[in-house]
Amino acid sequence: MRSRYTAFALLDSEYLRRTWHPRTAPADLELDPDLQWRRLDIVSTARGGPLDTEGTVEFKAYFRQDGERGILHETSRFVREDGRWLYVDGQLHG
Repeated sequence: MRSRYTAFALLDSEYLRRTWHPRTAPADLELDPDLQWRRLDIVSTARGGPLDTEGTVEFKAYFRQDGERGILHETSRFVREDGRWLYVDGQLHG
């Protein structure tokens, strides 16, 4: 989760594509250079340990865009395939 947040902050679309499950990955990924990611808070996690094949991470990611502050609050689902964690999808909160 933290590495994907960093990839968004650094506009590293290649890393994001590599860590996105092919079943749910977008065909095209354009990152907005005007969106500045400021902080990541992990709210909770479930599963995702060394012996698990799936896990979830609830997080709040704080950003600034066009002088306005915002928060992305999501619970993300991940699966482990061939020893790698892949982002599947997420549920946004309020």
